[in-house]
Amino acid sequence: MAIAENIARVQERLAAAARRARRHPDAITLMGVSKTFPVEAIREAHAAGLRVFGENRVQEFAEKALGVSELVGAEWHLIGHLQSNKASKAAEIFHAVDAVDSLRLAEKLDAAANKLGKKLALLIEVNIGGETAKSGLAAGSAEFAQLLQAAERLEHLEIRGLMTIPPFTENPEDARPFFRRLRELRDATAMRRLARVRMETLSMGMSHDFEVAIEEGSTCVRVGTAIFGERERP
Repeated sequence: MAIAENIARVQERLAAAARRARRHPDAITLMGVSKTFPVEAIREAHAAGLRVFGENRVQEFAEKALGVSELVGAEWHLIGHLQSNKASKAAEIFHAVDAVDSLRLAEKLDAAANKLGKKLALLIEVNIGGETAKSGLAAGSAEFAQLLQAAERLEHLEIRGLMTIPPFTENPEDARPFFRRLRELRDATAMRRLARVRMETLSMGMSHDFEVAIEEGSTCVRVGTAIFGERERP
């Protein structure tokens, strides 16, 4: 039961970070990043109480979906970059797309959700560190503003907040300014009270830095290695 023990340890760390920030642990969602791991690992995590899972690739999860379809209460999020030509399949198999980085992609997802007769939750990915190798919209960019303004007509989408992956450093404290910047962007956006834009979710923090992210306001931490172990390298 290594996965169950890992989840318990992560939850203890999550709760301690929440207490330091004078927040309630229940206000923070623990997402298990199950990309590359088999159905058996997901089942084990679900049996240990985990309910929210993140996958990086549409095709990979499409192959797993049948094997996890009966897991009661499980919620599936696409957290990797999504190509617009895979929007229809993503809308079909995921509850949420957490890395939307263009208005064109949002329009594709809205059309796909419309055909399926469902509401699809999404987060806007922000490239908070301005890294050229990463996807995501620049904070305060015209593209970011356009996506927010278009939300009113994207009737089958629910924009629930923002997500980011800061520049990687060995010291988690170095990520703090980037987490703080995303929180400030979320707060400023929420004050605009845009239609269909809820801004309740801040998805930031992974295995090595999620405690700092919680201290800076994260409402969802994406934890893979600390739950499932190291991934095999190709």
